[in-house]
Amino acid sequence: MNIATILYILAVILVIAGIYVALVRKEVIFGVVLIVVGLLVGPGGVSVFT
Repeated sequence: MNIATILYILAVILVIAGIYVALVRKEVIFGVVLIVVGLLVGPGGVSVFT
């Protein structure tokens, strides 16, 4: 398992958590922050950390 795979899994978890927080707990700002961080960490955002 390489670093890109780990970052991709982390990104998926962050986006799912963000959607959960935004929809279920009604904390929209925190949910949007989690989604944006997840998108930055994901496959397109791997270059941010390398």
